[in-house]
Amino acid sequence: MGEVEQRSTAGSRLGVQENAGISTLEHGQKLPATPTGKLTSIKIQMLDDTQESFEVPQRAPGKVLLDAVCNHLNLVEGDYFGLEFLDHKKITVWLDLLKPIVKQIRRPKHIVLKFVVKFFPPDHAQLQEELTRYLFALQVKQDLEKGRLTCNDTSAALLISHIVQSEIGDFDETIDREHLVKNKYIPQQEALEDKIMEFHRNHIGQTPAESDFQLLEIARRLEMYGIRLHPAKDREGTKINLAVAHTGILVFQGHTKINAFNWAKVRKLSFKRKRFLIKLRPDVNSSFQDTLEFLMASRDFCKAFWKICVEHHAFFRLFEEPKPKPKPVLFTRGSSFRFSGRTQKQVLDYVKEGGHKKVPFERKHSKIHSVRSLTAKPSEQHAEVPTQSCSITYGDGAGSPVVQSCWQGKELKVTMEDGGQQASPSLKKSPKEGRRLNSAMMATMEEEEEVAKDRPQHNRPQAQQPSTGSLAGSPHLSELSINSQGGPAMANVTLSPNLSPDNRQASPLVSPLLNDQTGIRTDDEEEVRRKRFPTDTAYFIAKEVSTTERTYLKDLEVITSWFQNSVSKDDCMPETLKNLIFSNFEPLHKFHTTFLKEIEQRLALWEGRSNAHLKGDYQRIGDVMLKNIKSMKQLTIHLRKHSEVLVELENGIKNSRKLEALCRDFEMQKVCYLPLNTFLLRPLHRLMHYKQIMERLCKHYPPNHVDFRDSRAALAEISEMVAQLHSSMLKMENFQKLHELKKDLIGIDNLVIPGREFIRLGSLSKLSGKGLQQRMFFLFSDVLLYTSRGLTASNQFKVHGQLPLYGMMIEESEEEWGVPHCFTLRGQHQSIIVAASNRSEMDKWSEDIQMAIDLAEKCNGPAPEFLGSSPPDTKSPEEPTVDQESEDDLNASRTSLERQAPHRGNTTVHVCWHRNTSVSMVDFSIAVENQLSGNLLRKFKNSNGWQKLWVVFTNFCMFFYKSHQDNHPLASLPLLGYSLTIPSESENIHKDYVFKLHFKSHVYYFRAESEYTFERWMEVIRSATNPASRIRVLSHEESHVY
Repeated sequence: MGEVEQRSTAGSRLGVQENAGISTLEHGQKLPATPTGKLTSIKIQMLDDTQESFEVPQRAPGKVLLDAVCNHLNLVEGDYFGLEFLDHKKITVWLDLLKPIVKQIRRPKHIVLKFVVKFFPPDHAQLQEELTRYLFALQVKQDLEKGRLTCNDTSAALLISHIVQSEIGDFDETIDREHLVKNKYIPQQEALEDKIMEFHRNHIGQTPAESDFQLLEIARRLEMYGIRLHPAKDREGTKINLAVAHTGILVFQGHTKINAFNWAKVRKLSFKRKRFLIKLRPDVNSSFQDTLEFLMASRDFCKAFWKICVEHHAFFRLFEEPKPKPKPVLFTRGSSFRFSGRTQKQVLDYVKEGGHKKVPFERKHSKIHSVRSLTAKPSEQHAEVPTQSCSITYGDGAGSPVVQSCWQGKELKVTMEDGGQQASPSLKKSPKEGRRLNSAMMATMEEEEEVAKDRPQHNRPQAQQPSTGSLAGSPHLSELSINSQGGPAMANVTLSPNLSPDNRQASPLVSPLLNDQTGIRTDDEEEVRRKRFPTDTAYFIAKEVSTTERTYLKDLEVITSWFQNSVSKDDCMPETLKNLIFSNFEPLHKFHTTFLKEIEQRLALWEGRSNAHLKGDYQRIGDVMLKNIKSMKQLTIHLRKHSEVLVELENGIKNSRKLEALCRDFEMQKVCYLPLNTFLLRPLHRLMHYKQIMERLCKHYPPNHVDFRDSRAALAEISEMVAQLHSSMLKMENFQKLHELKKDLIGIDNLVIPGREFIRLGSLSKLSGKGLQQRMFFLFSDVLLYTSRGLTASNQFKVHGQLPLYGMMIEESEEEWGVPHCFTLRGQHQSIIVAASNRSEMDKWSEDIQMAIDLAEKCNGPAPEFLGSSPPDTKSPEEPTVDQESEDDLNASRTSLERQAPHRGNTTVHVCWHRNTSVSMVDFSIAVENQLSGNLLRKFKNSNGWQKLWVVFTNFCMFFYKSHQDNHPLASLPLLGYSLTIPSESENIHKDYVFKLHFKSHVYYFRAESEYTFERWMEVIRSATNPASRIRVLSHEESHVY
């Protein structure tokens, strides 16, 4: 049988049975035919030292066997692993995934293949599944034991202390000594026992998952992490060792690295008999020859190393699997070997899409009953998530574990029994099958929609609500963040999204269920309701005033009611600051409460719902707007004070830790769905909304309309107010944005200084000695910062370096480095190479950076450096990265950063990180103008009915409520990265005024009540899904100049 190519895994890699009816095949992709014929039994040694037997067809390609192993483990990120074995020449080789097994293994019954880690990523935080990190931890443990992972005594003791913590739990001297006597983790362990126990004493309270994470954090800094040495000689005959890693090809003398050839330098890899050849790119600054030659023991050794080099390059450097070469007609030349499988980028994208389910797993060596994403005690962060509670209790002795699930008040108990899975006819699992969750239980869990909490909650408990779904959310990239009204407290075990153990928060973007049947309106009811109300555009404009005024009044109450209550309970805020804030907001709240009542009364008359006996023309809104805008002018004195309120509150936070803690805790409350200082600018933003509404109304009316004169007069009045306050508002928006970004960043001082203006933030890939690594970039008017996402509970971004814009040059460098959408930033003291996700993002960054450079050149000179605790990263991509090992570095994962207070993880910065996009200050300014509220009907891709929700659109995000009376949203959907379209005929949405939001596999349909509201929702959402270009913004009469 010929070669079988399988570009991506199907349902078998999702951790479910093959007959579960789940598939992750891409569009247009077909399942390969499973080879039939005689079955052969193959033994696999797992990373936990157990052996499993798998029966596969003899003529099946290697990929079938690897998929079977991953399916048995319920392993989603199986692409990091491989199967290795000793061939008939006693050479350790990897199982080729494309070749038939029978052609690779001559006597399969007498050979044991090892399931081991094949590709070690540069950052263990890229491993998004807890099971994957557990397997990597087992690999590190195995490498320590066999002497492959060499390190100093301090490092070894620290590594073993984390292994011991994961296996036996918290420190107990007697138990520790007994455990270390029975278990040997490294040779000559006895000399390190005291130091191991000393480190173990510091890990109290650390879960097995956290221990795995810390173990990998330490191991990845070691020079021999993930290294497999291949003996060779150089041209002079000196004995050396070659190895391959994510960065490129490494040269060792003994266990000391003496050279490294980055993938960016390597032009071609080849072998000729026993000679391994590396052809380098021309470099005038290098002393190396054009082609390097190394001599290995034999041709087979040489070819085996060449193959693993090809696979490493493809996995870490390519965006997708390389296509097969066309077969020659007459004769072949060279090897036809190629990498088969998903690249690392494809794996990350697949897992981020969250199309798989979380399945519990068992730690063989651990005496602590910890399974995937299940913790033994409820955490405060999940105390109010409205999901079913789920616990796993283990029976006495060796009894089977019992899964106990509370499903909306109904208790379901399922006992896990041995051999509960049915074997596929073509790929049978051996009888040595471990305990599995009952398939009926898993099927029930899979029917529930995945939801997750978007941030920790510190507000008082709400009334108990019915459960709405399971908390088995997708890791890192999910879609709607749940922020639900109360719910029963979680039981002993919580199904939580698989983020890093240090970060107990869920991803900011997870799909909500929100399927309360009382909120679903039938289509007939909707049609009757529509026919009852007016259809004039002016009516819907007036209704927009009403719906947005409701939201504005709720936003004012965040300050006048909720924040004031929090402040009154604690005397940490000075009286002068209290008076300044609340004396300027309470008059506004009182005025707009009356204003909203007048608008709603007019709408009631317009619709004919009340006071039907009154005579008169009430089908207009201009007179109500004119009267109230004139009254609003008397409140200008309070509006002018809002800039002072914002500045004084930030100064108060800066000078008082108690006030800072109070404001931070208040922002964690569900009612504060945006940053606190954003609410302080709401009154100024609302003036612009009045102006836009009156402009649309005047444009709609003909000059002879009865309401035209009042509407035009109201527009003139509000335009005058906006003109007076506009310049102040732009300054305050920049000031507010700098303070908001300050909360997202670690490692900087004095970010907010006079003259500095924010320009753009977003995700770019930085090219370094470790290859392409995702970084968050922040562009200001004088400097460019680049950061990495922190592994702390605060969920902030750690600053790695800064590039002053004065004297900087920007150059396109796609051809030079072979990376799409790549450009080089050359500063006076440092240069970096970055790559955008697409051409559009590259153009936006290039345009903004060039504009900022031009502005910096016009200033008096370079700006002072303002990094507080992180030195600039001066490494260039050409230099090999050598991580110096020290005790400080090894303990870096337990620094004071972890003790910082929790930080909201659903900010725009985090959304840009997850969606790999960027936004500018221009986009933020346009987002301020494009805010909307109202009722929408929502439908999921596979659901039947439409659900009525109150929706607020602001800050690039849709917030969902059951009704406009709710104090806080149930869920949110960040729209950055989404596409906005109209459903096609094939989607069978036979309704008017429907728009579709789509991001990867996530699809939502929304239905408006009229053509006007449909166009308005399309307009405001398009502003978030298609960020504006600078040309469009600067063409406005009132341009937003930085």
